[in-house]
Amino acid sequence: MAKSTIEKEKKETERIKPIRLIDNETGDEYILDFDLEACKFCDRQGIDVDSILTHPATQGELFFFCAFRMHHKNRMPKEKTDKILWNALGGFNEKTADVFMRLVELYYQALGVLSDGEEENPRMTVEL
Repeated sequence: MAKSTIEKEKKETERIKPIRLIDNETGDEYILDFDLEACKFCDRQGIDVDSILTHPATQGELFFFCAFRMHHKNRMPKEKTDKILWNALGGFNEKTADVFMRLVELYYQALGVLSDGEEENPRMTVEL
């Protein structure tokens, strides 16, 4: 097995897994994750990701909504994600604290902050 294949597999196993929400009444399944587009959307909404856990009431609902954008962009209005957060998950509690911590990790992973910064065949080399 080539070195690059082993490194690629290692990165895949180290990747933080997205969150799966399954509605036990309807069978609907939602994947919460971030890509660069969803991160940019968060930024445009004025979300301060570092304050999500300390200020969940002011930033949490919107951040939760943004987490649906990667996989459910056109079918998840904010009203629906708010209902999932408040009615199905019970709002901000111990369980959702774990959800939000994972969402913050997924956000930073999408930005590449959590990676080692090495890309295969990079176009540019940065020397500081």
